[in-house]
Amino acid sequence: MLKRLRIKFVCITMAIVTLMLGVIFGFVYHFTRSNLERESVQMMEALGSFPFQPGIPDQLPKEVRLPYFVVQLGKDGAPVSWEGGYYDLTDEAFVKAVAETALASGERVGVIEKYNLRFCRVETPLERRVVFSDISSEQHTLDSLLRTCLALGAASFLVFLGISLLLARWAVKPVERAWIQQRQFVGDASHELKTPMTVILTNAELLQEPETGPAERERCAASILNMAVRMRELVESLLNLARVESGTEKTQMEKVDMSRLVSDAALPFEPMFFERGLELAYQIEPGISVRGIPARLRQAEEILLDNALKYALPDSAVRVSLKRQRGVCQLAVASRGEAIAPEDLKKIFERFYRVDKARTASHSYGLGLAIAQAIVREHRGRIWAESREGTNTFFVELPIR
Repeated sequence: MLKRLRIKFVCITMAIVTLMLGVIFGFVYHFTRSNLERESVQMMEALGSFPFQPGIPDQLPKEVRLPYFVVQLGKDGAPVSWEGGYYDLTDEAFVKAVAETALASGERVGVIEKYNLRFCRVETPLERRVVFSDISSEQHTLDSLLRTCLALGAASFLVFLGISLLLARWAVKPVERAWIQQRQFVGDASHELKTPMTVILTNAELLQEPETGPAERERCAASILNMAVRMRELVESLLNLARVESGTEKTQMEKVDMSRLVSDAALPFEPMFFERGLELAYQIEPGISVRGIPARLRQAEEILLDNALKYALPDSAVRVSLKRQRGVCQLAVASRGEAIAPEDLKKIFERFYRVDKARTASHSYGLGLAIAQAIVREHRGRIWAESREGTNTFFVELPIR
C-alpha cells in the first residue's frame, strides 16, 4: 500500500511538473518566434516604404537588419526592377519566380519555404513593392532555442524526478509511521482483548458446571467483572481519542477558572496517591482564566496525574504547579521516576506508543497522552515532556483569556 502511495505521489507530481515545464518552454518559444517575426516584418515594411533611404554613420538603426532585396512591380504586377546588397540578383528567373510566388499567395506577409525567404507586400498610392528577407538565421535561432528548451526540460525533469522521489518518501513517512503504530496497536489490543475474553469464557463455562460450588461461582463472577472492566477501559479510551481528534463534538468554549479547575481535578487523586505512599504537592497561582471546555481541560490534567501515579517512584512527591508565564498559563506535573530517553520524549504523545512495552500490565495502552495532546491542541496550546536528573515533568501551556 505504501509503495503504491509513493508511486501515485510521484506520478501526480511529475505530471504537474511536466505540464508546467511544457507551458513555460512553450511560451518562451512562442514569444521568441513572434518577436523575431515581428521585428523582421517591421524591417521589411520600413524598407518597402523607403527602399533607398540612406543610413546615418555611427547611428544604429531602430529595427533589425537582415539580408534582403526589394522588387519593384509594374502596373501589371510584373517585376520592373530589384535592388539588394546581399543576394546575387543577376538571375532574373529567380527574381521573377519568387515575386510570382508571393503575388500568387494572396497574402501580405508570408514565407517561401523553398528559398527560406519571408516576403512582405507594400503598396503606396504610386508604387507597389515586394520585400524579401532571408530567414535562415531566424530559423537557426529558433532551432537552437528548441534544442536548448528540450535539453533544459529533460534536465529539469530528471532533477524534479529525484526531488519528487525524496518528497514522496518524506510525505509518506507519517503515514508509514502511523501504519506501523496502527499494526502494533492492533496486535497489542488483540492480545489485551484476547486474554480477558479467554478468562471470561473460561469462568462462564465454570459457572455452567453443576458441580461448581458457591465460593467458586463468586470467584468466577468477580473475575468476569474484572475482565469486563478492563475491556471497557480499552474501548472507552479508543472512543474518547476518536471523538477528540475528529472534532465531531462541537462544544462552545467558555471562560474557565483554570486555577480552580486544576485544584479540583487534583483533589480526588489525593487518596490514591496516599495509598501508593506518594505525596501530592500543589503550587497554584490564583486568578488564572483561560477560554476552553472545562470537562476536557480537566480530563487532560487527570491523564497527567494518572500517568504520574502509575510511574512515580515509591515514597516520592508529585508536584503540580500552575503559573502565568509570558501571556500563557503553564501547568506542570513533575514526578521522580525512571528517566525517559530523549528519543522517547518526542514519541510518547503519539497514539499507541509506549516507552515500556510491558506497561499494558498496568492497564496502559499508550492512548492517554495522545488524548491529552489532542485536547491541548484543540485549545490552541502545546504540551511536551522533559526528563532531567531523575525527574519527569509534563508541561501544558494554554493562552490566557
